[in-house]
Amino acid sequence: MGAEFRRGVRLAVDWGKARVGVAACDPDGLLAYPVETVPTGPGTVKRLTEICAEYDPIEVLLGWPVNLAGREGPAVRQMAEVADRLDAGLALPLRVVDERLSTASAARKLAASGKTSRSRRSIIDQAAAVDILEQALDYEKRTGRPAGCAWPQEG
Repeated sequence: MGAEFRRGVRLAVDWGKARVGVAACDPDGLLAYPVETVPTGPGTVKRLTEICAEYDPIEVLLGWPVNLAGREGPAVRQMAEVADRLDAGLALPLRVVDERLSTASAARKLAASGKTSRSRRSIIDQAAAVDILEQALDYEKRTGRPAGCAWPQEG
């Protein structure tokens, strides 16, 4: 096992065309929970900056579009622009992490909890952000290394 788990709150962001789901965890990484769904638009980065000021995270994890084969999907160019905007606007370490199946997993969990498709629509992005964060926390606890890649990427 590598270095110990880095203590501190983390925020995860599931960026979509219409909405951005945000999740957070406690400083010990024991519980990831939904925070907010932010409409995608001109004020999105400003609202995420406000959320960061409230939660004071050690880093922000951005879901990265990886396909089932583990390769970067077609949305990578658009997400790279989002990552650049977040990196410039948040003034916090930003990591991009595999978001493969996060929305599908979140939808299954919400359906299993009895949520109707109509009620899931308003919280699916938050649930996907929780899934991204849980996977990143599990990876770091297992390996002692932060999940994903630091942004901006080197090379």
